Amino acid sequence: MPAAVRRVAADLVLDVAGLCVAARATDYIAATLQSVEGEGRCTAIGHPGGFAAADAALINGIAAHGEDYDDTFEGGPVHAGAVIVPAVLAAAERYGASGEAILCGIAAGTETMCRLGLVAPMRVHKAGFHPTSVFGAMGSAIAVAVTLGLNERQIADAMGIVGSMAGGIIEYLADGAWTKRLHAGWAAQSGIRAALLARGGFVGPRTVFEGTHGFFFGFANSSELDFTPLTGGFGTTWLMETVAFKPYACGTMIHPYIDCAIRLAARGVTADEIVEIECDTAEGIVHRLWEPLARKQAPPNAYAAKFSTPFCMALGFVHGDVGLGAFTDDAVHDERVRALAAKIHYRIDQQNPYPRAFTGHLRATLADGRAIEERQPHFRGGAEEPLTAAEIEAKYVANAAYGGWSPAQTAAARETLRHVFDATLDLKTLRG
Repeated sequence: MPAAVRRVAADLVLDVAGLCVAARATDYIAATLQSVEGEGRCTAIGHPGGFAAADAALINGIAAHGEDYDDTFEGGPVHAGAVIVPAVLAAAERYGASGEAILCGIAAGTETMCRLGLVAPMRVHKAGFHPTSVFGAMGSAIAVAVTLGLNERQIADAMGIVGSMAGGIIEYLADGAWTKRLHAGWAAQSGIRAALLARGGFVGPRTVFEGTHGFFFGFANSSELDFTPLTGGFGTTWLMETVAFKPYACGTMIHPYIDCAIRLAARGVTADEIVEIECDTAEGIVHRLWEPLARKQAPPNAYAAKFSTPFCMALGFVHGDVGLGAFTDDAVHDERVRALAAKIHYRIDQQNPYPRAFTGHLRATLADGRAIEERQPHFRGGAEEPLTAAEIEAKYVANAAYGGWSPAQTAAARETLRHVFDATLDLKTLRG
């Protein structure tokens, strides 16, 4: 396994841990905790006591994805870390897997999710499903199966079984409901259940991907598929080396637009000077991040605001950052932000490279007649401009502090995470 793959896997574990702590006191995690048994040997990061493996995976998956601050893969897009890391850690802790098995499981599951997203680009979203959820179930099953050392027949069964557990509609976009947060945790726990069923001898369909009534028929409305991106070079060419870590706590494809808005403000332009801002955008993201435009310009709550391009751009322009603390009910009703968001609209650029690359653009018309243009040609944090190891480490520390951990507890947990691939897993320092 290349050193870069091991490094990304370690960064995913660190990023997920910090995100779990950051979300531990939220209302959606409180609701999740009410749904589980609360007894077992597995760790829900940031919470005391132990949980059953599936419950720990559910809690950690929801927490890691809950603020939309987790990793992403350009080309999918999918958020692999929030699914794969919780599933593998829970399975490894429950069944005593080695550090090497944990590394292999995270690598196999993450690579699977990245590659699945390239088989039918954009079709899963167009069919009304969340790629992280449906591809996550498949990736989680592979990840857990590898971690637990299942044989070839059992791995095939696990994939076949989990195809019937996959799901996740994107109707949360209508009103900022919480179900997107659920999707990563549900996929993580589904992978554990499917792998254990397969290990026990339960049989799944061998044609789960390509069958007449298979996975892509159901979730992508398509039977005309090219599986080369899934199978070609698997284990020799590693797409997961390009996994991106987010600098902003909102929808991935919005990030380059935020960068443009922040640069516009840095030029000394004031919100009062702006008559309108027009953005070139990809047709494939309009239905999720731009429309209905009036609602995106004035989102009903803080979570809905995370999936609004005009609102996030306005946040970045006014405050200079769009981090965890930016999305509050007060921010959603900030008249300065809402007034600027109302001036932002889009036009479809048929040459936009999405989903191969995420780009940003704005053209601001000012009251004095000037027009100022900004372009961001790539996703900052992605393959073209990755976050440094120091930036990922700083993000973990900041997220842990946001969640109320002391510097001592943050440091102790970090020391544990440094050795997660070296020995049998013990995450007790990450509890409480």
